[in-house]
Amino acid sequence: MFTGIVTDMGEVLSVVERGGLRRLRIACGYDADSIALGASIACSGTCLTVVAATREEGRTVFDVDAAAETLARTTVASWSRGTKINLERALKIGDELGGHIVTGHVDGVARIVSREDFDEMARFVIEAPRELSRFVAQKGSVTLDGVSLTVNEVEGDRFGVLIIPHTLSVTTIGAREAGDLFNIEVDLMARYAARLTQADKS
Repeated sequence: MFTGIVTDMGEVLSVVERGGLRRLRIACGYDADSIALGASIACSGTCLTVVAATREEGRTVFDVDAAAETLARTTVASWSRGTKINLERALKIGDELGGHIVTGHVDGVARIVSREDFDEMARFVIEAPRELSRFVAQKGSVTLDGVSLTVNEVEGDRFGVLIIPHTLSVTTIGAREAGDLFNIEVDLMARYAARLTQADKS
């Protein structure tokens, strides 16, 4: 489990095909000794398992494997050397829940329709896949590239989010423009509520 509060920005160092898997090496600012093999790290919202962690040239580098399902459902398939990604360590019991409950199981890919900058902030209009848009509600939560955000308005398959200066500076969202893609995870509570409603109707 995660909270959608990004704690570091990583950089992809290499991508290697390994049969049905794709191994990614990622540099980060975490202490290498604190990353256990098998640990979960959300990489731009995608929960990936650490298979190696070392220190190289004064920085921590960890390896993760992305399977076919991950490559098909997320933006991970488009990552290459130099790609910047948002990182979050798994939630520990007793940690502050600053965002909302995030599983790291990306539901799909959303597209940025527009970006408007003002007063050091940015307003994004996002288009969600049709099958996911019904889970997005005004004043509800959504995760974009691993960042917990509040939905400001909803119109059809599109919704708006306002990004404050701090978030723009400490996540990859600050560099995103119209046409770019986000990994999207809808709110877990909204998904369960929809399922219960469907079950009641049945």
